[in-house]
Amino acid sequence: MTEKHHPYHLVDPSPWPIVGALSALVTMVGLVLFMHGYGLIVSGLGLAMVLFTMFAWWRDVVKESQTRVHHTPQVQFGLRMGMALFITSEVMFFVAFFWSFFNSSLFPAPEIGGIWPPKGVEPINPFDLPYLNTLLLLLSGTTITWAHHEITNPEHRKMVLQGLGFTVLLGLIFTSVQAFEYAHAEFGFKDNVFSSNFYMATGFHGLHVIIGTIFLIVCWFRAKAGQFTPKSHVGFEAAAWYWHFVDVVWLFLFVCIYWWGSGR
Repeated sequence: MTEKHHPYHLVDPSPWPIVGALSALVTMVGLVLFMHGYGLIVSGLGLAMVLFTMFAWWRDVVKESQTRVHHTPQVQFGLRMGMALFITSEVMFFVAFFWSFFNSSLFPAPEIGGIWPPKGVEPINPFDLPYLNTLLLLLSGTTITWAHHEITNPEHRKMVLQGLGFTVLLGLIFTSVQAFEYAHAEFGFKDNVFSSNFYMATGFHGLHVIIGTIFLIVCWFRAKAGQFTPKSHVGFEAAAWYWHFVDVVWLFLFVCIYWWGSGR
């Protein structure tokens, strides 16, 4: 084995890229079949394969992060930029949803009466449960920032765990409140263009909250195991960035869709 003369990490041969590609293929074939009335088992199998690939691949990355030989400052920078680009791609999903929403609301079609919201729609009061969820997410942004600040001090691991724990709790409460809101909404997903835009945008954001909460739970266990250090905590930074992204998107949803879009 020759001595390495560069600061980058050349990974060992791994089965996960090809396994992940096959898993995605099985999942998409299963979903296409499911849309035609069958294929539930195939899509479920594909989803299980995808989840297994994610778990195994990230497990290997976490193992690599435990040594400074592999995750040098240059490698950590690359991982941070990768996360930043991923969040940018997620932003574009929401750009599409907001584009659809503003196209329908600024230029209401004659088919919906030429007004917004459409006739017969009773929008959710933005200053009821949506306002509570806004406060919950803003508070969670504070607690994750607290944990991020404390992680730079190796003697404050207890405070890191507290900050992460509070953030996870707030995320779970947010999801519960949104589920309650959906259960009591007076319109369904297929009712009209207002409801379709509403559920796609807020529901997709809710999915991100669930994913971000799982991300933070993993970080809590990693922090408890002592895997984060002041100079090496890229996994935590990725989770914190993702959570702040979720916070900011919700503010746009609250102002544009809940408040302005409801005609109030």
